[in-house]
Amino acid sequence: MPTPPQRKKVVVLGSTGSIGESALKVARDIPDRMELVGLAAARSGAKLAEQLAETGVRHACLSDAAAAAAARADLPGGVDLRAGDEGLVELATLPEADMVLVAIVGTAGLKPALAALEAGKDLAVASKEILVMAGAQVMAAARESGAKVLPVDSEHNAIFQCLEGHPARDVSRLILTASGGPFRQLPAAELAAVTRERALQHPTWEMGPKITVDSATLFNKGLEMIEARWLFDVEMARVDVVVHPQSIVHSMVEFIDGSVLAQLSVTDMCFPIQYAVTWPERVPNTLPPLDFAELARLEFEAPRRDAFPALDLARRAGEVGGTLPAVMNAANEVAVARFLAGETPFPAIWEHVAAVMDRHRTVAAPSLDDLLEADAWARQE
Repeated sequence: MPTPPQRKKVVVLGSTGSIGESALKVARDIPDRMELVGLAAARSGAKLAEQLAETGVRHACLSDAAAAAAARADLPGGVDLRAGDEGLVELATLPEADMVLVAIVGTAGLKPALAALEAGKDLAVASKEILVMAGAQVMAAARESGAKVLPVDSEHNAIFQCLEGHPARDVSRLILTASGGPFRQLPAAELAAVTRERALQHPTWEMGPKITVDSATLFNKGLEMIEARWLFDVEMARVDVVVHPQSIVHSMVEFIDGSVLAQLSVTDMCFPIQYAVTWPERVPNTLPPLDFAELARLEFEAPRRDAFPALDLARRAGEVGGTLPAVMNAANEVAVARFLAGETPFPAIWEHVAAVMDRHRTVAAPSLDDLLEADAWARQE
């Protein structure tokens, strides 16, 4: 008799965001392969309550303590609601969980991610900041516990699929594709006039404000370059970026023999989330297939590094290593927040990040405390 398929028990940290909502869709689509056992959000208590009522999940967390206190009365009966950063760690280490999907924007997901790995839980990573800030520590924790780190970003999931069965030594380049954002063809002289509203109009993906602005500046792709360096154990010199406006080819791997493998699908985050959950198996779903006749053509072009310096800043941070990637990431978070608040013009995002990086004295082999201190320093700067 064949062995029945494994039903993965999953905790979703960041369930009310766009990635979290996609994860819930996947759970509805493949209920025999994915069971939700924990949901966490920052402060969206009403939305979390709706998700808990829909899914029947009984373990939850709101990392904002005030939001947790306000939400308790509206939660379904029997829900064990935790609060704060400690609550996220408790949720990430639930005994019954097999996998923790971290989809929290920013650095708040780092401690629960490390706790999950130390507890032997597989980690599905959608939060770039975790590996950008502490890639060495995260991958070391996975090696020590035997847990797996599975990429959920569409680009890294694509590379993960293309690399199946191939060691890092066979790789010539990891080629991350970028949509180019809404200002791909905008003259550099006009970037200073970019408004918040225009920056939030992404041409192909529907995402939260911070990641949408990161896509517009190309910092999103810069963060992904550093993330790829750690996930796939290659040097920054072997990580490259190409602009692909259609967002159908999610990334590619060029091998040392000149062959290139690419992964393609329609633009839906449910694809990489499902593969992270069911890996190494593939299972059918209700997601739409590609219609190549309708696509007609796929375009590629080099990124405009002079107009968008984020890629070069990220390459520098990844090559120097130590605390510098954490500083770049933290400075970018604050700069994006200031732009979204109307306090700085669009180009000031990378200008502020570059200035903070220039002022930082890098710690070459940082501890976790060193990384957190560098993060706090960069935010203050």
